[in-house]
Amino acid sequence: MEKRESFGSGFGVLVAMAGSAVGLGNLWRFPYLVGTNGGAAFIIIYLAFVFLLALPIMYSEFIVGRRSQANVFGAYKVLAPKTGWCNVGLVYVMASLFIISFYCVVGGWTINYFWKSVTFRFTTADTAVLGDMFNNTVTSNSEPLIFMLIFLIATALIVMAGIKDGIERYTKVMMPILFVIVVVVAVRSVTLPGSAAGLEFLFKPDFSLVTGKTLLDALGQAFFSLSIGCGTIMTYGSYVSKKENIAGLSAQTAMTDTLFAIIAGLAIMPAVFAFGISPSEGPGLVFVTLPYIFAQLPFGAFLAILFFFMLFIAAITSSISQLEVIVSYLIEEFRMSRKLAITLSVSVITVFGVLCSLSQGTLADVKIFGYNFFDFFDTTSANILLPLGGFFAVIFVGWKMKRPDVVDEFTSGGMRKYSRFFLNFSYYSIKYLAPIVVAVVLISGLI
Repeated sequence: MEKRESFGSGFGVLVAMAGSAVGLGNLWRFPYLVGTNGGAAFIIIYLAFVFLLALPIMYSEFIVGRRSQANVFGAYKVLAPKTGWCNVGLVYVMASLFIISFYCVVGGWTINYFWKSVTFRFTTADTAVLGDMFNNTVTSNSEPLIFMLIFLIATALIVMAGIKDGIERYTKVMMPILFVIVVVVAVRSVTLPGSAAGLEFLFKPDFSLVTGKTLLDALGQAFFSLSIGCGTIMTYGSYVSKKENIAGLSAQTAMTDTLFAIIAGLAIMPAVFAFGISPSEGPGLVFVTLPYIFAQLPFGAFLAILFFFMLFIAAITSSISQLEVIVSYLIEEFRMSRKLAITLSVSVITVFGVLCSLSQGTLADVKIFGYNFFDFFDTTSANILLPLGGFFAVIFVGWKMKRPDVVDEFTSGGMRKYSRFFLNFSYYSIKYLAPIVVAVVLISGLI
């Protein structure tokens, strides 16, 4: 087995975690969920889930990962030997596998559209033409598969380089670039004539539009966006030094992720309203409406190149974290080399990715519980596996681990000082609040 690696700095940990959290969940998924769930009311519910529910779960996953210094399966084996808890790790592995299987398809779309922007394909303001372009792109039997494979290979090469020289090194460069680009696009969007309606949609809530689906979508988005319940935080936590601040890193990751999501909304929704487009376009929102908008803006071709390059960066910083969950499991539990683990993982992901890609066209009529392959992997991961993984994490930390061990890990062996109120609130949020809320929302969603 290869020697276990670790992050080289606290900043490296933060940008890697932020890179995992900030992805297509913010820039592709968040805007269309806001659009289809009524705008500001959805954002408020989402923020409540992030800071009241997601943070305790992040703490829990971080504690399990760093305490054990092992992969998601081995972590429970270390902390609860000779019990069935290690099988929980398989939920995280399956969640990461499901997510990256459809995620690599969308990642391929980002490369495809980046190439289209570089070759100046977005010169028309005809939404019908742009709609046909997107439809032809995703329903093709060959084009999306080629770009999906390019995206997967790029992901694999970064993970192949390891933690410090691969994941940490590349996210340190890509995350600042991503932030600058999304701010530039947002500034241009909010300065468009007619953008005020988009700002009102984002920040003036109408709770009459809230349904049970809104709650489930908001919970699923909080888990999906923050990479909770899929083992990413736990895996990255296992590479973190004992001196690092768990509470601080978790809070900074959540705030960074939320900031990116809000800026992404500002980059997209004001422009959508300025040009009279429906905000409820769904998953095609970014790929259909934004090229239309770029075609009508001064320097729109340049903005299109920036935006779709930004989407690619967001996608790959998240996909490397999903792949690392699977790879670390194979390396440590099956004594594989990193190269073999990545080769095996990418091979399986490619098969599932092909099914997800073809489900937009040739295999559109093939259904699993009423969903095509793409929607099945998306819905199952976001609304079932991620909440389930988060639920198991807080149950384990709150009810299985000894409280002194939890506090010891939370305070970095006593190096970090917190008020008794903060420690009690965090602990009881893990023990009672998070499990109850996740269980209620998960069960109501399944019903």
